[in-house]
Amino acid sequence: MKKNSILFTINLTFFISFLLISISFVVLSDVHQKRENFLLHKRAAEISRMFMAAYKESGLTQKLREDIAQFNFSILSDEKEIATLLNSKDMKLKHRQNKRHYTLGFLELNERHFVSIRSHKLQVILEDKSVDTNNKNIVIIIYLAILSVFLFLYLSIINKLRPLKSLNKIVQNFGNEEFDFEISSANEDEISKLMHEFAASAKKLKSIKESRNVFIRNMMHELKTPITKGKFLTHLPLTEENSEKMQKVFYRLESLINEFATIEELLSTKKELRKQEYFLEDIIDNAVDILMCSEEEVYKAFENSKLCVDFDIFSIAIKNLLDNGIKYATDKKVTIKTEGRALVFENNSQELHYPLESYFEPFFRGDNQKSNQSFGLGLYITKHILDAHEMDLKYEHKNGVNRFIVV
Repeated sequence: MKKNSILFTINLTFFISFLLISISFVVLSDVHQKRENFLLHKRAAEISRMFMAAYKESGLTQKLREDIAQFNFSILSDEKEIATLLNSKDMKLKHRQNKRHYTLGFLELNERHFVSIRSHKLQVILEDKSVDTNNKNIVIIIYLAILSVFLFLYLSIINKLRPLKSLNKIVQNFGNEEFDFEISSANEDEISKLMHEFAASAKKLKSIKESRNVFIRNMMHELKTPITKGKFLTHLPLTEENSEKMQKVFYRLESLINEFATIEELLSTKKELRKQEYFLEDIIDNAVDILMCSEEEVYKAFENSKLCVDFDIFSIAIKNLLDNGIKYATDKKVTIKTEGRALVFENNSQELHYPLESYFEPFFRGDNQKSNQSFGLGLYITKHILDAHEMDLKYEHKNGVNRFIVV
């Protein structure tokens, strides 16, 4: 583990904290024990003084035993019992006090506490019954409880930081354009949120990469036609008609370049639309100009209402729908009409062989098209543009007529 890593710092911090807590408890336990012993010996000395005063006055009477018992002390006066206790190998002498006429010995045997009173005429032992032997256990329990909480916090933090290892590997692979990975963490902490945000960013970058690839393929495909026409025109005589056709080719190339720039910006960066109200006829005319199709190929039967759209981008979507409508119509014509708030594109053609959603995939090829046609690319771009305008594209086939409906 590297010394400059977060895990090393956390482990070192918790280890030092553990040592400090343990040392603190040892010190506090020792101070507590010394204080308990001091109070214990002080109390035992007071009881012993009272016992000796009463003993000198009336001897070892039953009343003295009862009085001593009130202070939770019992008197051991049997010589054999005293000898057995004193001769026990486990008996410990904790403290000794020399008084004027007698000597006190504070003894401990198996957590039992005694006071030995010895004079030239008397030897008696008082047992302290009030000593709470659970104090040590309470201190140990408190220490173990704090240690358990401490350990729980440590493991929790380590567990929270565990996804960092996965995130580190993901970031390393991310540089190699590996955008596909799964986030297994379901936590709601900051690191998990960071991983989910990173996954979302990776997904977006993957989408941008795919969009750029589609954009390049689309650009190559769309530029091929005007370039081919331009090459053909260069071999023809330089007449006024051919010169006009050449100008149209360059106009088409310029329009395509501007269109591609707009599409690339829309698909890759989620460009903010500049929505305004425009007449539908103006949008249709702009789309027809971009497509460079003839007026005979587009039959207009719509109400000239207003739409709140981005003029340039929405014109591209209309252009793609017109292009597909003309390209795959049996009579090479498309009709535009309005039905309420819906904009409908109709052409005479066979019914789609697949669900409409399938044609939203780039370069999807249906059964009714030639091998050099990219049927799905126009709808792929159109779908993104309509989504950006919060619109939808629907499809139906009635009586040999394909109907693409923008709602």
